[in-house]
This record gives sequence, structure tokens and C-alpha cells, in this order.
Amino acid sequence: MQNTNTANKSADRVGDLLREWRQRRRISQLHLALEAGISQRHLSFVESGRAAPSREMVLNLAETLAVPLRDRNRLLLSAGYAPSFAERSLGDPLLKPAMEAVQRILDGHSPNPALAIDGHWNMLLANGAITLLLTEVQDKSLLEPPVNALRLSLHPQGLAPNILNLTEWRAHVLERLRGINDLVADPVLADLEEELSSYPGGRRSHRPTANHAGNIAVPFQIRLGAAELSFITTTTVFGAPLDITLSELAIESFFPSDEVTARFLREAQADGRIG
Repeated sequence: MQNTNTANKSADRVGDLLREWRQRRRISQLHLALEAGISQRHLSFVESGRAAPSREMVLNLAETLAVPLRDRNRLLLSAGYAPSFAERSLGDPLLKPAMEAVQRILDGHSPNPALAIDGHWNMLLANGAITLLLTEVQDKSLLEPPVNALRLSLHPQGLAPNILNLTEWRAHVLERLRGINDLVADPVLADLEEELSSYPGGRRSHRPTANHAGNIAVPFQIRLGAAELSFITTTTVFGAPLDITLSELAIESFFPSDEVTARFLREAQADGRIG
């Protein structure tokens, strides 16, 4: 897998970067030109440096290639234009409505676990049910900010010893991270993938498979004390974000996949173990 560090390429020609993103998306010049509504000849000239693209063309090609907002700014800078997308801190007043919406989603999902993560899978917010899942983490340093959800999941002193289907879950996590790395060219995620793959039993080259015909998704199965819980997960992102921070934020929600798990969570909420 190619781990291209676009963060260090702001001095490169915009044509080189566009070609890298096109190749990363595994599409031809002709296909991209048709999708973007320009001629293949013009695109070829842009990629080779024989033609300078307008600001509008850079943004058009970036949109067509589904380039992340952070890297669209880099493309603009490489073409000699000012960035278009702001990157605000989570405490910025302009992000307050979005962060309040995230917190409402997390709170409303209780007693089921839910957390919000940034683009590097660091935990930003969580509800009380997530805290319940973390009670048996052996290495408490894994719970010190910034808490990386994937590292916490697969670390041999994190959740891994309590995950009942660890081999299957690990394969799912690594495949998902590998797929993201193929798309976003983020060196931090590339380092994270290498780290997680180095954990015991971490390297798998094939897709996880269902352990029985009734599975519709890879479950997250974990032991808490005497209880054996099973979840399916969903991911929620903001639609049409124009801020880099917001574009990289996602909500991971856990849903009980059986009545045993649902009842355990209801009882945990009733007796105060879930706030």
C-alpha cells in the first residue's frame, strides 16, 4: 500500500498532487475529465504542469475526486491560491451548535454506547455506557487523553482480552483502517495501522467472515464480568461540512444485537452504572 505523505507536499506542483489523488482513486484521466466536465487534453496539461488550473477547476477536480477538505486546501496552496476551508477548534463558538447536536445524539442513544471521534480515531465525546465498557481495561494509560478508540480496542492490555471474537473483530478493524488509508493518504493513520497490525495476531490479509449464517454485520462481542454482550455498530457523519474539524468528526453508535445485551444495558442504567 502506498503511504503518500501529502502533508509534506505543499511545495509540489498542483498537477503532481492531482495525479496522485487520481491514481489513489484508481481512475483514468479520461474518466476524471468526463466526470469533471473538462477535456482530457486540458487535464493532461494540468497534471503535467503545462497549464495552470483556475481556483474553480482545482476545487472542481478535488470535489470529483472526493479529496478530504484538509487536502483540498493543500491543493489550492500548491496552485497558488488561498485555502477555502477553515479548521476550527472544538471550542470555537461557530462549532457550538454542531457539538451540541453531537452531545444530544450521544445522550439520546443511552443506555446503548456511543462515542464521537476525530479523523484519527481519537475519542472526543462519549456517553455513560462507553464508560461501562471500559471498566476492565488493564492499562489505564490507554484511557488518558487523547484516547484512541482503535488502539484501545485492539491493545493487548486494553479491551482485547475481553473481546470474545477478537480475531474476527481485529480483521474488521484493520480492514476498515486499511480502506480509509487507501483513500485519505494520512500518515498518522498509516502509522496507526502499522502499530495495530503489530499487536499479537494482528496481521490478516483477508476479509473477516460471519461466524454463522445469521450475521448481517461483524459483531462486537465483549465480556463484562459474567455478562457476554454483543453489538452491531453504525457510523454517522455530518452532511456537507465546510469546516475541516467537522468534516473529520464521526459518531460511532453501538446497538444491542440480542435481547441479553439490551436487558443488561437497561438494568445497568436502572441501577446507576450508566449515568
